[in-house]
Amino acid sequence: MLNLVPLNDALLSVVGTPEQAELLDSSPRSRVWRVRPAGRPPVIVKQITDDGDAGADADTRFARELAGLRLAGRTSGPAVAPAVLATDPSSRVMVLEYVDDLGRTADWMPGYAESLARLHALTGPADAGALPAWSGPTATDAESFLTLARALDVPVPSIVPDELAGLLERLDPTGHHALLHGDPCPGNDLRTAEGVRFVDFERASLGNGLLELAYFRIGFPTCWCAMSVTAAPLAEVEDVYRSTWRGLTGKDVPGDLADACAGWLIQGDALVERAHRGTADQLARVPVEDFEWGYVSARERLVHRLGVVAGMTRDHDHLHALGRLSSALADRLLARWTGLRPLPTPDARPWY
Repeated sequence: MLNLVPLNDALLSVVGTPEQAELLDSSPRSRVWRVRPAGRPPVIVKQITDDGDAGADADTRFARELAGLRLAGRTSGPAVAPAVLATDPSSRVMVLEYVDDLGRTADWMPGYAESLARLHALTGPADAGALPAWSGPTATDAESFLTLARALDVPVPSIVPDELAGLLERLDPTGHHALLHGDPCPGNDLRTAEGVRFVDFERASLGNGLLELAYFRIGFPTCWCAMSVTAAPLAEVEDVYRSTWRGLTGKDVPGDLADACAGWLIQGDALVERAHRGTADQLARVPVEDFEWGYVSARERLVHRLGVVAGMTRDHDHLHALGRLSSALADRLLARWTGLRPLPTPDARPWY
C-alpha cells in the first residue's frame, strides 16, 4: 500500500517517511489515505482522480477544494476544516491534517449548526472570485417542476410561473459571499473536542449561507442520508446558526429561508447522487419510476420537500401559490403511491 500513496520528494519532506498507509472509503472522484509517518502524527493524503467520467474536471475540482480549505483555514477560533499541510498540483495531491473523529452522538446537530455558521462567516465581499458563485436552480428547473405537476394532473395556479421567476431572481448569488461547503452532509462532518470540522470541499462556493442552513428543513438535499428534522430540534439548530452568525458578523442572516427551501425543491438534480446530476430531467422520471439513493426513494424525498415548502409558504408574500401547489402535489403523490414512507428522523437514522 505504501508504494501506491502519491508522495513525491517535496511532500515526503513535509510528511516524513511513511510507515503505514490505509486506503479510506471515498467517492469515485478521489482516493484518500491515512498515512502514519515514523515518529510523526498521522496525516491524510487526498488525490483528486481523473478516472473515467469523474475525471473530466479533476483539475478544477482540485483547485476548488484547495481554495475552499484555505479559506476555511482563516478562522481565529476553533478550526472548521483540516489544515492544508502541503500540495502537489501536478498530481492533484493534497496533504491534510488528520482529524480524529469522535463519532456520532444523538445531539450532533447544534454543534454542526454552529460550525456551519462559523464556516459561512469566514468570507465576505473582498473574497469575490476566490471560488465560483453558488449555482442554483434555473428556469429549466422551474419549468420541469411545472411539467411534473401537469404530468400528475395537478392544476397549476396561474401565478406560479411568475412566483418561480421571482424566486430565481431572489436566489441569485450576486451580493452573497458566505463560504459554502457545497455538500455539508453527515459523513463530511467530523466531531472533535473543539467542535465540528468539515471535509470534502470539492463543491465549495460563495453564496448565501441560508442555502445550507436549509438542509435541516428540506432533508439534506445533496446527501444520501436524507432525514427529517422537526419541532424543538429544528428550532434549536436554526437558533444556534443564526445567533452564531450574528455574533461573528454583527448582522442578521440575510435572505429568506423559505426561498432557499423552495430552490432545493425545484431542483431535480437534488434527487440523485452527484454522479447522475446533469444527465437527465430527474423530476420527469418521478411519475414513471421511483429510484433510490441511500435508504430513501426519490418520491419520498420529494414528498418531504413539498410538505416543507407548503408549510413555510402559507402566509408568504411571494410564494403563496407555490405553497398551495406543493401541498396539492404532495397529496397526489401520497394518494397514488400509498407505500411512501416519511424520511427517517435523526435519532432513527441507520448510519449511526
